[in-house]
Amino acid sequence: MNHHVTPHAGEQREGTVEPVQPELQPKEIGKLRPNANPLMAHKFGADPYALVFNNRVYIYMTSDKLEYDSDGIPQKNSYSSINRITVISSEDLINWTDHGEIRVAGPQGAATWASQSWAPAAAHRKLDGQDCFFLYFANNASGIGVLSAPTPVGPWIDPIGKALVTRETPGVEDVTWLFDPAVLVDEDHQAYLYFGGGVPEGKSERPDTARVMRLGDDMISVTGKAKVIPAPFMFEDSGIHKHQHIYYYTYCSNFHEVDRAESDPPPGEIAYMTSAQPMGPWTYQGTILQNPGHFFGIGGNNHHAIFQLADEWYIAYHAQTLCQAMDIPEGYRSTHINHIQYEETTGRLKAIQADYQGVSQLHSFNPYQAISGATIGWSAGVNTLQLTSADHGLTSASDVVVSKLHGGSWIAISNVNFGEDGASGFTSLLSNQGEAATLELRLDREDGPIVGKIAIPSTSEADQWNEQSTAITGSQGNHDLYIVLQASSDHSSAVLLQEWKFERVK
Repeated sequence: MNHHVTPHAGEQREGTVEPVQPELQPKEIGKLRPNANPLMAHKFGADPYALVFNNRVYIYMTSDKLEYDSDGIPQKNSYSSINRITVISSEDLINWTDHGEIRVAGPQGAATWASQSWAPAAAHRKLDGQDCFFLYFANNASGIGVLSAPTPVGPWIDPIGKALVTRETPGVEDVTWLFDPAVLVDEDHQAYLYFGGGVPEGKSERPDTARVMRLGDDMISVTGKAKVIPAPFMFEDSGIHKHQHIYYYTYCSNFHEVDRAESDPPPGEIAYMTSAQPMGPWTYQGTILQNPGHFFGIGGNNHHAIFQLADEWYIAYHAQTLCQAMDIPEGYRSTHINHIQYEETTGRLKAIQADYQGVSQLHSFNPYQAISGATIGWSAGVNTLQLTSADHGLTSASDVVVSKLHGGSWIAISNVNFGEDGASGFTSLLSNQGEAATLELRLDREDGPIVGKIAIPSTSEADQWNEQSTAITGSQGNHDLYIVLQASSDHSSAVLLQEWKFERVK
């Protein structure tokens, strides 16, 4: 940590989220303790895709944002202005670090040729001995683009300066919607892109709008001709994964009101097909995840990704639980995760029970390392902000995402392992945005025992970062950690938390 850090010249603060609660009375909403779902309550995130790298899962999501009318009243999501991808990551599936947004499309984005960025997919490859990451995205339903980066969080560039898949790509001429990519890098390093959707007139039972094609060795080109995946009642949302030599193509079924046979997928459910080869032939197997309305009382579309972490298999999907809890109009989606299981003898996927409880924490949280201030298990009245240089339009690794706490708001970190001896000290990098305040470190509850406290004086220098420390007593063992901001007089205090770390007893 650095003392008295001042942002670079030309740097600006960019708010990536809207407050989900009035500042006067911060309140837990959406993700309620001890539930794991939705993954976060301080912002939305739809169409999840999972990339596992170095025992950490990165979730890439369509950046749903509240839309307002001329009177400032929230309106239904039109999806028409989404040009960014949100990224969060976790090692334990309960505590998530917000990495901010990738500026993908539009004049300030990496892909200036694109107008929108929906439904991302991510992949990792080693090329020439270097780790390379690729992000595939839909430019509405008219084509698929690709970005590349040296890390899972950027900096991202457009390596080809145009769409990767267009109407001119061989084999996609009849695809209604060129969107919703998924990517598989096989054991032989050959990569495949899956995409498509939509229902041509009169073809609800066999739309034949799903496609798969090979990616080039560079991961930023396609080779050969796209091949049809004959997915029954296909609508959108391609997914792909491999388990014990079986390839699983997963997708969302359409909502068309037609007579469905008992063997057909019901409307708006995640269905799947299997194959011994990445490009087919495919065998339809059934559905695994009912529409979100079945579990949460609010429907909408269904979108998912299946991934493996620490020898367990999971499904990420979205549902409109946060916007429902906020009592705002529909259309704003939030990502959830539940376990997925296979039948041992057949390899068939078992039906998934979506719920608020979600998954268990994989392991305890290590507080003795530099932790991003935007790492959140649960929260009340907290936003995140992305600090970004104004002299470039791309998300870079130098961007910093911070949490913004107001008087009475708090961040909770689940199952923190302080060890037998406990911690001796705590250091944080803070910027005060208002009146004097106090940062309290409490155990197990927002009003639990205080183990440390930092007095934060008022300052007129809003862009100044200060390293502030306190001694810690009484933190032995495992506890939920609460970082609570207490205002000195009223609720006008606002503090940005960039980074924090506990010190071990020596």
